Amino acid sequence: MRTSFLFLFFSSLLLQAQSPITPEKLWQLGRVSAVGISRDGSSFIYKVTRTDLGAPKNSSTLYRIPLAGGEPVKLDSVGDLVSNKSASPDGLYSLSYKAVKLEKVLGTEYYPDASKTSAKIYDALHHRHWDSWEDGEYNHLFLHKLNNGKPGEGLDLMPNEKYDTPTLPFGDESDFTWSADGKSVVYVCKKKYGTDYVLSTNTDLYSYDVASGATRNLTEGRMGYDTDPSFSKNNDLAWLSMARDGFEADKNDILVMDKNGVVKNLTASWDGTVLSYRWAADGKQLFFVAPVDGTKQLMTVDYPGMSKKQPMVKPLCSGMFDINEIVGQSGDLLVLSRNDMNRAVEFYTFNLKTNELKQLTKVNDEFYSGISKSKTEKRYVTTTDGKKMLVWVVYPPDFDPAKKYPTLLYCQGGPQSALTQMYSLRWNFQLMAANGYIVVAPNRRGMPGHGVAWNEQISKDWGGQVMDDYLSAIDDVSKEAYVDKERLGCIGASYGGYSVFYLAGIHQKRFKSFIAHAGVFDLKSMYGTTEEIFFTNFDIGGAYWEKENGAAMKSYQDFNPIDKVANWDTPMLVIHGGLDYRVPESQGFQAYTALQLRGIKSRLLYFPDENHWILQPHNALVWQREFYRWLKETL
Repeated sequence: MRTSFLFLFFSSLLLQAQSPITPEKLWQLGRVSAVGISRDGSSFIYKVTRTDLGAPKNSSTLYRIPLAGGEPVKLDSVGDLVSNKSASPDGLYSLSYKAVKLEKVLGTEYYPDASKTSAKIYDALHHRHWDSWEDGEYNHLFLHKLNNGKPGEGLDLMPNEKYDTPTLPFGDESDFTWSADGKSVVYVCKKKYGTDYVLSTNTDLYSYDVASGATRNLTEGRMGYDTDPSFSKNNDLAWLSMARDGFEADKNDILVMDKNGVVKNLTASWDGTVLSYRWAADGKQLFFVAPVDGTKQLMTVDYPGMSKKQPMVKPLCSGMFDINEIVGQSGDLLVLSRNDMNRAVEFYTFNLKTNELKQLTKVNDEFYSGISKSKTEKRYVTTTDGKKMLVWVVYPPDFDPAKKYPTLLYCQGGPQSALTQMYSLRWNFQLMAANGYIVVAPNRRGMPGHGVAWNEQISKDWGGQVMDDYLSAIDDVSKEAYVDKERLGCIGASYGGYSVFYLAGIHQKRFKSFIAHAGVFDLKSMYGTTEEIFFTNFDIGGAYWEKENGAAMKSYQDFNPIDKVANWDTPMLVIHGGLDYRVPESQGFQAYTALQLRGIKSRLLYFPDENHWILQPHNALVWQREFYRWLKETL
C-alpha cells in the first residue's frame, strides 16, 4: 500500500514539474552536430551550438565522448583527433576550395567611371540562385602539395571554368573525395552555364588524375543528379544517382564503379529512394538512410562485386523515430543521429551484431525532463482512389478524449519531401500540440517512403489527387468526437503554401483559418520568376506559352490557385521572405493583395532578410509568436 502511494506521489511531482514547450524554450535547445569518430575509433567528437537571444551570435562547444558511453569531455579544438577528409590517404596532398572571379557582372566592372552605380548586367539566366545574385565568382577546387604537413601553393583543378565545386547553393565537402590509393580526386560538378544551367539537374562525377593532370567524366550519359562520391577501402567508387534530367526528386540509387570502370546499380530493384549512405569498413556492404512509411530508417545493401548476384537490401532498425545521418563506423558500432517529434537530434550507436540502438549524447536530456510530451499516432486513411495513406496525428500533452480540440491540417512542402518524425525550430509539431492543437499531417501523394509511384504521382498533378488526399485525411480525423469541427485550420509552406492557397478555393467551408508560408500563388508568374526552371518544367509540365503541351496547359488552367480567388472567404496569414528566389516574394504579395481587396481578414508577415526559410533566431521567434497569435484570433 505504501509503495503504491509513493509511486503515485512521485509520479504526481514529475507531472507537476513538466510544462508545455514554448517558442522561447525551443531556442534553449542545444543543437548537436557531428565532427567525426576519432582516428583510433574509441570516441565520438561532436559540437553543441546554443542560441542566446540576447547575444549577438551563437556559441559553440566541442566535446569528446567514448563510444562505449560515459561522460563527455570538453575540447578546445579538434586538432588531429579526426581524420582530415581534405588530405590524401598517402599524406602527400590536400584539397581546398575558394571562389574565383571569372566574369564581369557589376556595372562598375564595365564602367569604372560610374563608380556609384548599383547595376548588375546579365546575358543569360542563372542570374540569381536560392537567395544570392550571381557575382561572377565560381567555387573551384585547389590541390596543394604538403610540406611537413603544411599545404603549398594551390593548383586550380578547374582553371577558367565557369562552374562550381562544391555545387551551389548547398554543396559542401561531400562534393569531392580522394580515391583510396590517393592517386585521383573525384568531384561533383554541373558543367553547364547560364540558361542551360537552370534547365538541368545533370551533375556529373569528374576524376582528376594527380600524376597526369588529366580530367575525365565518369558519369557521362547519366542524365540526372550524380552526387556524394566515396571510395571503399578496396578503391571501389560509390555514389548516388538519379536517372532523369530535370526531375530533382527522382529515385535516388546507389551505384558502384569498380577499378575496371564497370558500374552496378545496387538498389535498382528496390522500391525506394536513398537519402544518404556510407561504405562499411570492410567494403562488402553499404549502409544507407531512406524514408520508410513516415520515418527515416537505417538500411543496408550488400556489395557482391560485379557478379550477376542480385544485391540484397534490408532494414536494420524500425520505430517511430528518424535516423538522419550515418557519421561512421568503429568495429561493430555505427554512430547515427536520431530524433522524433518530441525530441531534437541526439547521436546514438547502433550495434551491428545485436541491432541495439543506444543513446550516446545526452545534450538535451535535462531540458526534455521538464517538457511534457505530445502523443504521436500513426493512422491509416483510405483515399478517394482506394489507396491506404499514412497520416500522423499529434495530440496535446494533456490530451483528454472527452474534450474538443481545434485541429490543424499540416501541408508538407517539397512537393516530394518526406514527412517523417521531423523536429523543426519552426514547423514544430510538439509546439503546435503544446498550444492546444491536434495536428493532422498526411503522407499524401508525392511523399517518398511509400514506393516510387506514390512519390512521383504528384508531378503535373499539383491540384489533383493530392488535394483529395488532404481532405480525406482531415475528414477522417474529424469524425472523432474530440475534434472541434468548427475550429479547423490549414497550414503549410512552399508547396504546402501552394496547397493552402489552392484549398482556400475548394475547401467548402471546412476550415476557419489558413496560414501560407512561401506559397506558390500564380503558376504563370512563378514560372517567370523562379530560378530553377527545370523544377517547374518537370513538375508543372512546361511553360505557360506552350499551348500544345497538354500537361502544362492542364496545370495552368486547372491547378492555378490565382484562379480560385473568387471562392476565397476565410481568414489567412501570408508569410514570405524577401530573399526567397525559389518562390519569389511577389507570390505572397499577390495573395495578400487579393485577400485585402476582397475584404477578407488577412495579415502579411514579411521578412526582408530571409530566404525560403526563416533562419535568424529573432525572426524565427517573431514567426512563432505571429503564427500562434493568428491562430488564437481566428480559431
